[in-house]
Amino acid sequence: MTRRMPHEPLAPIGHRAAEWYVLKLPEALRDASVKELAGILPLPAKIADKLLREDGIVKQRDRLNLRLFPYEEPDFVAEWTALNILYEDDFAMVVNKPAGLGVHPNSREGSGTLANQVAAYYLGTGQECRVRHIHRLDKDTTGAVLYAKNEFAHAVFDQEMREKKIERIYAAVVEGIVAQDQGTIDRPIGRDRHHPQRRRVSRTGAHAVTHYEVIERYQDHTLLRLRLETGRTHQIRVHLSSFGHPLAGDTLYGGRQTRIARQALHGEQLLFTHPWTGERLTVTAPLPDDLQQLIAGLKAMGSRT
Repeated sequence: MTRRMPHEPLAPIGHRAAEWYVLKLPEALRDASVKELAGILPLPAKIADKLLREDGIVKQRDRLNLRLFPYEEPDFVAEWTALNILYEDDFAMVVNKPAGLGVHPNSREGSGTLANQVAAYYLGTGQECRVRHIHRLDKDTTGAVLYAKNEFAHAVFDQEMREKKIERIYAAVVEGIVAQDQGTIDRPIGRDRHHPQRRRVSRTGAHAVTHYEVIERYQDHTLLRLRLETGRTHQIRVHLSSFGHPLAGDTLYGGRQTRIARQALHGEQLLFTHPWTGERLTVTAPLPDDLQQLIAGLKAMGSRT
C-alpha cells in the first residue's frame, strides 16, 4: 500500500460533501487521468480498484471527487446512551469504554455492548456508516477503542495493525512488587483445555509479546505501564499472571478483589496514523474513578523506591 505524507501535493486535504470527499487538484495534476490520480492518492489498492470499478472517482476540472462515504445500513441494534468520545472526524473515532461493557455482541441481533451504543450515536448524529472496531478490550477493561468510519479507513487501520504501527498503551496495577524497572514478557499464549474462558502460556500457542515499565511501587502492589506488541486474547492478563504478578481484581488469573472489583487494567493511550492525512495522533483516555481510588489508597499506605 502506497502512503503519501500530507505535505505532498499528491494527497491534498479536501472536504466532505455528503458521500463524497472533494479535493482541489494542484496545477501539476489537473491534466492527469482518473486512473493516474487513483494510483498516487493514499488509497489501498483494493479501495482504489473498487472506486474505479464503481465510478467512485470523478474528475471535474480542478476538482477530484472520491466516493469514500457511501450510505451503509446499520449493522447493530441501536441502544441510546451518552458516549465518552475522545476523538472524532469523518474517518475515525476513539471512544472511552467503561467497565462491564463488551466491545461487540456475539450476533448482529445482540445488545448491551459498546457497538450498540456507537450504532445509536451514528444514527442520532446522521452518520450513515457501519460500526467498525479496529481492536477490542475485555469486558471489564476500560479505555480507548478505535473505530473506522468507512471502508477506506478500515483497510488502512487493518494494515497498520498487521504492521504493528498502531500502539496501545495500558496502565495496570498488579499484585506484588515488580523488581525490574522495565522488561519484556515473550511467552506464547494458547487456550486452556480445562477452562473455556481462560487462556494460558503454552509452547504450542500463538506468539505474544508484552513490554512493561514500572511507574510506581507501593507496599504490596506495583503500577505498570504496558505496551502490546501483539494482540492475543487476554494477553496482558495471562502474561502478568505467568510472571507472578496478576492484575489486582483479576480473579480469573489469580488476582484478588480485596481492593477493586474488576481487573485493574485500563487502555490509557492509542497512537495511530490518520488514514488520510498521515498525521501521527495520540489519544489519551483518563483513568476511571475506580482505578484512581485504588491508586490513591495504595499511595496512602506508602510507596517504595
